[in-house]
Order: sequence, then structure tokens, then C-alpha cells
Amino acid sequence: MPAMAEGAPPMIDLAVVVVTWNNADVIAEALESLLDDLQCSGLHNEVWLVDSASADATVAIVRERFASVKLIACERNIGFGAGNNLALRAIGFDGEDEAAALPAAVYLLNPDTVTQPGACRSLFDALMARADVGLAGARLTFGDGSFQHSAFRFPGLRQIWSEFFPTPGRMAEGAFNGRYSRAQYDLAQPFEVDFTLGATMMLRREVIQQTHGFNTDFFLYCEEIDWAWRIRRAGWRVLCVPLARVTHLGGGSTSQARPRSLIDLWKSRLLLYDTYYPRWKRAAARRLVIAGMRRKLRALDKADTEMKRAYRAVIEMARL
Repeated sequence: MPAMAEGAPPMIDLAVVVVTWNNADVIAEALESLLDDLQCSGLHNEVWLVDSASADATVAIVRERFASVKLIACERNIGFGAGNNLALRAIGFDGEDEAAALPAAVYLLNPDTVTQPGACRSLFDALMARADVGLAGARLTFGDGSFQHSAFRFPGLRQIWSEFFPTPGRMAEGAFNGRYSRAQYDLAQPFEVDFTLGATMMLRREVIQQTHGFNTDFFLYCEEIDWAWRIRRAGWRVLCVPLARVTHLGGGSTSQARPRSLIDLWKSRLLLYDTYYPRWKRAAARRLVIAGMRRKLRALDKADTEMKRAYRAVIEMARL
């Protein structure tokens, strides 16, 4: 490590980024638990928060109660991926700063989380233990303490099938549907995965420099899958770290059932298939989506006209 100039600020081990949008009900607990854990971690750190034009008291809470947090308040909702990219540029990942001035790692954390003691250090140590590890994610639990799948295999045709058609419970909870065994989450050792949920993503500095952050063509959904796919293709390993525990309060959200959210979700999924599948698999995926949406249409209450329109919109997108 190069000698530090006299009077220079300490080099940053870890920069944390939180992107908010109307999270006044959870942001205080998220930041309090994060800052408490960072204080005990032994890591030189800084915390950034990008707010996407919240209409509630999110920004006021951060300004009044968390003076150490570096706040970027946007004038419009720029979304999860663009918000994180904005913070990465502010940190120095814009191609202009020397690598030595950049943090060794960046931790992207959802605002609807509660960091359990030791989580930040466990993630950082797992990330730095081997030079080929580029991304690490925590073990998540729901707000009631129950198990949440925190990492997945890249989506394939079997996962699309499981989305629409009856799948036996063991298959739905296993590799057929992209899940890793629950037993792996109970081990002390990190295990290799395809991607981790975007709620907790700690990335090595070199990975960010090489892969350049989120692709903002994906909006609200699948951003973390796309980035992890690029990270894996670049030769880096991705880990889930069971000793790093984070409570994910919003993990049980049913927002995907809303018509607009359903359309946005499938727009991103279809883009993901088009980006990473070979031609034959893209065609098969689109046929499955069309068949599945038609099945949902037949089962839908006739009075639910908004959801009908959403299903039909997805069918039209899949036909293109």
C-alpha cells in the first residue's frame, strides 16, 4: 500500500450506497442498524444516500438525524439502477480518479433492510478472501424472521414454466426453479451462486471499474440479474455469505401483482431473455410467456379489467 500523505484522509475500505423513494417509514431503522454495524466493523467507510424525489419525509429524516450520510437529493425518480450509478460516479467511479483513491468495495443496500451485527464485515471479508470473487450478498430473512431465498441461478425456461404452470413443491423450491438448497444457507462457509438479490450487493472495486454499474435499460426489475450476468461472464465469482445476515422488510411485497408493475416486470424479463439467451431459447421463452399469460387470463375474474389489460399487454410484448 502506498504511503499516505501527511494530513490526507484515511483511505476508504467500504462505501455504502442506499437509494430511496418514499421510504420514510423504514429509513431510520435501516441507517441506524447499518451505522451501528459499520462502527463495529473496523472498516474505514462512508455512506451515501440517493433519494429519487421522495414525496414523504425521507430526505428530512436523513438530514436531521444522519449528518454523516452523504445525501444526493434528485429532482425526479430516476430508479434503482440509475440512482446507484449516480452514487458510484460521485464516489469516483467515473474513469477519472486513480484506483488508489477509490474504496476497495462498494455495498449497495436496500432502504427496507435491517443490518444484523457483523454483516458488513462478513461480506467484506468474504469478498476479499479470494482475488477472483467480485460480488457477495447477504443471507436475507423476512421481517418476521422467516427464511427468504437470497440468491438464485440465472433464469431459464424451467423458471418461466414454474411461473405459470403447476410445479410440485420440492421442484418449485429447488434447482428446477432456480433456487439453492436451504441447507446451504445454514452453513458457515460462503457458497457460489449465479446472482444475489439486489437488496444486498457488495462489489469489489475492480468489478465496478470493469463492468460499469447497472444497465439502466432495465427499470425496477432484473437490474441485479443483468449486472451479475456480466460480472460472471467477465470471469468473476459471485458468493452468498450466510454469516452476513440482513432482515429484508420489503421482501414479501406483493407489488408485482399490480397491473403497471406486472408490465414493467415482464418488459425487463423479456429484455433479459433477449440479451442473454440464444435465438432458439428466446423464441421458446416468448412462447412460454404467451401461453402462461393466456392461462392467467382464462382464470381471471371477468370484472378485473385492469389486470386483463396488463396480461394482454405482456402477450403483445412477447409477440414482438
